[in-house]
Amino acid sequence: MKKINGYFDPPKILVLGFAAVILIGAFLLTLPISTESGKSLSFLDALFTATSATCVTGLVVVDTADTFSIFGEMVILSLIQIGGLGFMTFATFLFLLLGKKISLKERLLLKEAYNNISIAGIIKLVKRILIFTAVIEMLGGIILSIRFSFDFPIGKAVYYGFFHAISNFNNAGFDLMGDFRSLTNYVDDPVVTLTVCFLIIFGGLGFIVINELYEYRETRRLSVHTKIVLMTTVILTVCATILIFLFEYGNDKTLGTLSEAGKSLGAFFHAITPRTAGSNTLPIADLTQSTLFLTIFLMFIGAGSGSTAGGIKITTFAVLIATVWSQLKGKEDVVLFRRRIELQTILKALTVAMCGLAIVIVVTFILSITEKGQNFIVYLFEATSAFGTVGLSMGLTPELSPIGRVLIIFTMFAGRLGPITLGFAIAKRRKKEAYRHPKGNIMIG
Repeated sequence: MKKINGYFDPPKILVLGFAAVILIGAFLLTLPISTESGKSLSFLDALFTATSATCVTGLVVVDTADTFSIFGEMVILSLIQIGGLGFMTFATFLFLLLGKKISLKERLLLKEAYNNISIAGIIKLVKRILIFTAVIEMLGGIILSIRFSFDFPIGKAVYYGFFHAISNFNNAGFDLMGDFRSLTNYVDDPVVTLTVCFLIIFGGLGFIVINELYEYRETRRLSVHTKIVLMTTVILTVCATILIFLFEYGNDKTLGTLSEAGKSLGAFFHAITPRTAGSNTLPIADLTQSTLFLTIFLMFIGAGSGSTAGGIKITTFAVLIATVWSQLKGKEDVVLFRRRIELQTILKALTVAMCGLAIVIVVTFILSITEKGQNFIVYLFEATSAFGTVGLSMGLTPELSPIGRVLIIFTMFAGRLGPITLGFAIAKRRKKEAYRHPKGNIMIG
């Protein structure tokens, strides 16, 4: 393996680290103590669950509440937390607790893990990330615990409250409601719906953005990255909420039977959750074709870079849209918030988007061969959900064949780490060519 300054490439270390966490989690989930029945879970199902949890996806082949014991659920929750924040963050946290000095190699790994520009202040950022995470999950857990206390015994309510707070802040989507119901019983409950939505939003903005918002009171400025993330998030959320409200308004299987307030809450939740969260308050299989297609579009985009979310990321989407707009307007430069976007950034965005699209197309094609008897949109939905580490499903996941399960495992892993490692590879300093080929003219369009 190629080394840099005597160390393995950071992307390779991150990939191997995630793989190691998944394998350890899969082993723990195969233990009899991890299941309600006391019988060992098959390794393939355990591996699928561990991958889904570590890659903060939420796709499940067995129902979490009905299959796993408290020990198994805590293993899943630990994998979600490690996968959401990154194993390097936890390693750094342990080093800080032990008073160990953080080496240059570890700082470089952290820089890569958070897609940061430099290593300056990276340890300070990690400390803040841990504090932000603890505060947000604590507040979400308390609010959900209080609400669930009206439906469950106090001990169970607290456990459910914090489990769902951690799961949704990390954009994982695992739930304990049983029978693959997710949060459908709370579709018109403002406390549960809005709390989970804001947990998903904060988890999907990205820690760099949250840190800049925290420092805004002193700096009075936001970077172009943060402005793009915030603007695109608002636009996508508002537009998606309105469209879903209209598409599902007369659908009696989803929003049709709810009050106007319930319809609004349901539409808002399902505009948020495809941004790689995975929880749902409406039955996915009963959504209209228009809503399903919109959901696939949102799942592919994902949320912010350096967050707990997946997808190609909204900054990639924003750069591509700005590039197209500039070309249509006949402008030479791509400009966002009065800042020119470099050609290298545009090419990187195009590469990430095309590679993501290629993965979804290939996986959809293979699923259509290995899994019979479904409509095309079911395969496309499943592939996009796995790549975007979303966790929403039209019901195909529990019915997947062994080949299909292995395929989705690799897709979730690629969706979580593929774009990251690809971005690292593209961001490396390019070698200066010894010569340049003559230009060639190609007709486009």
